[in-house]
Amino acid sequence: MERDEAFELVTNGSVPEGFFRPFMGASEVVNAKSRYCLWIEDSKLDESLNYPVIRERIERVKQVRLNSTAPTTRATKVPPHKFMQIEGCARRYSIAIPAITSENREYLPAALLDWRAILSNKCYVLYDAPLWNFALIASKMHQVWIGTVCARMRSDFSYSNTLGWNTFPISQLTDKNKADLTRCAEDILLAREAHFPSTIADLYEVKDGVSKMPANLKEAHDRNDEVLERIYIGRRFRNDTERLEKLFELYTKMTSKSTSNKSKVGATV
Repeated sequence: MERDEAFELVTNGSVPEGFFRPFMGASEVVNAKSRYCLWIEDSKLDESLNYPVIRERIERVKQVRLNSTAPTTRATKVPPHKFMQIEGCARRYSIAIPAITSENREYLPAALLDWRAILSNKCYVLYDAPLWNFALIASKMHQVWIGTVCARMRSDFSYSNTLGWNTFPISQLTDKNKADLTRCAEDILLAREAHFPSTIADLYEVKDGVSKMPANLKEAHDRNDEVLERIYIGRRFRNDTERLEKLFELYTKMTSKSTSNKSKVGATV
């Protein structure tokens, strides 16, 4: 539901605030829009049924599923007070990346979200992952990789966990590497925070081929790129072509090793 509807239900006492959580897809992440959902833990189900608004919505969900044209939906064992396809929940925070994102931005619009946020299928999410993962996603290296190996939605990037994140080649990171990248991630987030209430869409806007990114945010990204690229080759890459050459070199080694290991296992069996 929209923010105003949720606010009204809380204000008039129809639903306690504790039953609401932010519900976010790609648009909400990039544009800082507010939508909400009812989130009902099993332990709170009996309590939730004391509220007519919640009781009626649960019944409507039940009827929609029973009348669905999809056999899997009709046959689901998931109770109607729960989402059928939520992949996980965070305990501390979520790192989210929209499934579809503009190719015009200099960097992929990753976001660090409060643990309460429930993410839709319009985002890919890392739950409670070390913060240095954010530095990888927010890097030029990752943006170039995604733009090359993942599919496109028209001209926009279509992010993929299997094609893009799981295949992203990177050398073994030392504890110092991870600490340095964590600091870079923190600096990017702090630079964004300094421009509140500007959204990711505002901060990463490119208009007429010119980036509107604030200077301090640009500096934070440049520092992140330098730290990461030095892990790869000890210096900054000269261009995207050089970045891709290194990435595919590592990917070839990575997949060759994987194939070799599979062959050895097969021979042993």
